[in-house]
Amino acid sequence: MYSNDKSPLAYKSANFSGRVIKMVKYLYGNKDPELKSLYEQILRSGTSISANIGESQFAQSSADFITKLHIALKEANETRQWLNLLYSSNCINAIQHESMNKDLSEIIAMLVSSLNTAKRNQKIIVK
Repeated sequence: MYSNDKSPLAYKSANFSGRVIKMVKYLYGNKDPELKSLYEQILRSGTSISANIGESQFAQSSADFITKLHIALKEANETRQWLNLLYSSNCINAIQHESMNKDLSEIIAMLVSSLNTAKRNQKIIVK
């Protein structure tokens, strides 16, 4: 299942993970320390997207590939929830939220498209 670590999805998700790490560093240094567990949650889910996409590139089967992408999609959805919470609690401003959410929306769209293609291809192989 190995494709190429330069795939647009792998590239975009890795960049997003880097942005999440920078955002969490900023939050640790400039916002309420009481919200540390919230910052850790978005750090975990936001970086997990790229990790699962990376794992999918070395999947053992098409089913394993699809599973890894599903996990990445679930982590992306969780990350969106944490971003919304950070915004609604004034930890990040509207510009920061919109920028992160735009990148995340693109990743989600790419994951959905990749999953649809993989599932369609899996049905063709099985027949």
